[in-house]
Amino acid sequence: MFMTEDQKKYYNAMKKMGSKKPAKAIPRPQFKLQAVVFDLTTNKKFDMAIMIFICLNMTVMALDHYDPTDLFDVILERLNIFFIAIFTAECVLKIFALRVYYFKEPWNVFDFVVVTLSILGIVLKDLIAKYFVSPTLLRVVRVVKVGRVLRLVKGARGIRTLLFALAMSLPALFNICLLLFLVMFIYAIFGMSFFMNVKHRGGVDENFNFETFGQSMILLFQMSTSAGWDGVLAAIMEEDDCEPPSETFEGNCGSRNIAVAYLVSYLIISFLIIINMYIAVILENYSQATEDVQEGLTDDDYDMYYEIWQNFDPDGTQFIRYSALSAFLDTLEEPLQIPKPNKYKIISMDIPICEGDLVFCVDILDALTKDFFQRKGRVIDESAELEVVVPKEREGYKPISSTLWRQREIYCARIIQLAWRRYKGRIGDGEPRQQQTAIVVESDGHMTKNGHKVVIHSRSPSVTSRSTDV
Repeated sequence: MFMTEDQKKYYNAMKKMGSKKPAKAIPRPQFKLQAVVFDLTTNKKFDMAIMIFICLNMTVMALDHYDPTDLFDVILERLNIFFIAIFTAECVLKIFALRVYYFKEPWNVFDFVVVTLSILGIVLKDLIAKYFVSPTLLRVVRVVKVGRVLRLVKGARGIRTLLFALAMSLPALFNICLLLFLVMFIYAIFGMSFFMNVKHRGGVDENFNFETFGQSMILLFQMSTSAGWDGVLAAIMEEDDCEPPSETFEGNCGSRNIAVAYLVSYLIISFLIIINMYIAVILENYSQATEDVQEGLTDDDYDMYYEIWQNFDPDGTQFIRYSALSAFLDTLEEPLQIPKPNKYKIISMDIPICEGDLVFCVDILDALTKDFFQRKGRVIDESAELEVVVPKEREGYKPISSTLWRQREIYCARIIQLAWRRYKGRIGDGEPRQQQTAIVVESDGHMTKNGHKVVIHSRSPSVTSRSTDV
């Protein structure tokens, strides 16, 4: 409850981290040809090549125009078949290489559906055009495939941030939509009560009027964007050029006072308040998303972490060897990457080491998250509330040491070995002799190496003249 701003940012990062776990990597096929295709289709360059074909397909679709020549139609049709062949080949190669794992990825399922519909669009072109949708619509759907590759382009981080902000805004936007619908519903009922019989003129015609509930909602939706309200106001406030009511005729005159009060109040509520609430919500979430990208860690960063983790832990055990930790941290991308040489940095991060000389994925990610905030100048003091975000009880998780304690153990072992060698040397000589001993002095000194701040233990040699009898 009582947390600083830095602790809140760390708390949110820990919640994102706790919601994810490494997935088991797709096993590489044993069959040689299948393995070659697997390496090809899982390469990022392959996806980039497919994106180039998608962009070319978009360009070709943009060349279509009104009343084309027969030759132009034939060329476009041949190019369309060529792109379908490319995307079909991509789909077949991935199914051949990934086997059943192909259908576990949502984007792959989408590609499969689009390719299938595209093939059916050629085979059953006349039937689909007559009873369903135009085959051209299926070509447009293929362009959506380009969204799959946005995450591969580092320069598209801003686009992903914008889409993320829009996704965050959807719940609030839905509530605002309900509020706008409620306002439109009330004003549609009032509109039919007051202006159902007004004469068609200006912004009121056979399509946009208050004669039915549906037409009233359409007219109010149009005016909620401040479009055409002046024409509607002129029509419903006209009291002269109209027929007054009689015993046999209800009349088609408007009302100046009611029209002004009705339309002005609706425009203030719908356009100046509710519509601007849409903008306010989107800007607020975009500002928050941008702040998360610049000052914190996003879901993309954690997804990148676990994608690279799969290469070091293909079986999905959630553990890697301590000896592979340095290479793993060097392979990560910004902002979690710690490039080599990173030995002293790993020691200072004090990452727990489990039985079997293994390191747990969440412990590494937790240490990297703390390091990220420290590099931003925010030192995180863990409280009891922060400790319960990620559960500590994990199957097979038995920490026996840490990277800092491991370095201390190695240092102590070297001191013991050195003392033992000296002792054995004295025994081997067979006679007492003056021995120079070194007194180990521990001092918490700070040394900067490769930009990393670490704590070291220094030794200060001291010579003592003392004879001992063995």
